[in-house]
Amino acid sequence: MQIEFARIDDDAARFVLSDATPAFANALRRAMIGEVPTLAIEDIRIYDNSSVLFDEILAHRLGLIPIKTDLSRFVLQSECSCGGEGCPLCMVNFTMSVEGPRTVLSSDLISDDPDTKLVHDDIPIVKLFEGQKVVLEARAVLGIGKHHAKWQPTNACGYKEYPVITVSENCDGCGMCIDECPRGVLELKGRTMGVVEGKLEECSLCRLCEKACLTTGIGEEPAVTVTADSSRFIFVVESDGSIPVLTIIEKGLEFIRNQSTDLSDTLSEIAGVN
Repeated sequence: MQIEFARIDDDAARFVLSDATPAFANALRRAMIGEVPTLAIEDIRIYDNSSVLFDEILAHRLGLIPIKTDLSRFVLQSECSCGGEGCPLCMVNFTMSVEGPRTVLSSDLISDDPDTKLVHDDIPIVKLFEGQKVVLEARAVLGIGKHHAKWQPTNACGYKEYPVITVSENCDGCGMCIDECPRGVLELKGRTMGVVEGKLEECSLCRLCEKACLTTGIGEEPAVTVTADSSRFIFVVESDGSIPVLTIIEKGLEFIRNQSTDLSDTLSEIAGVN
């Protein structure tokens, strides 16, 4: 297996996974979405809420606000030495006290840990009118996306099989496929079609070029064919800002490795018993 990055920064990455199976590619996608832990608000104690939102809707909105997460500092409550009671190793407390008229923003959530902050300070939560108040305490804990979407570290995470475009000798260079390609992947090279340099990965595998080629009446088979390499995959991963995207990829791969090791150990134990 090999990974080649075309782009990577704190918020987004694009890479090609080679020498892998479709099952492994999908397992990596699911691991990055649902198995990488992040902080999110889980418990809320509301002392005053005279806004237009019900308590449940207000709590839901607060839970979806992404929080900067340092995985080297925090652990899941189920793995914490406090036994899940709540301590600085597994939770962060927030407070909010706002009175209208004004719009309540995510910046109004005050953390008791100066190193744990919200990803964005300008997320609108609710608009308060004259005399309305929101006073509450909230507790953020680590969780994983397969339990609730608020713990998903990704805004986008997906892949496609690597496109393979072949132009046969029957191509007469009519240009119909160029006009139909929505991504501008094809161009005329001399008297035949070819792929624009550096744009092969932009192909969406829509095969509109094949249909356009057939309408020219060159025969029963198109001169341009689009297939996919089922051992190579183009991934796009976008973080919500709570965790750097490289950490998401590393933790996803680490989860798969640990699961594989556990399965191997279990099978070895069963074989030993028998």
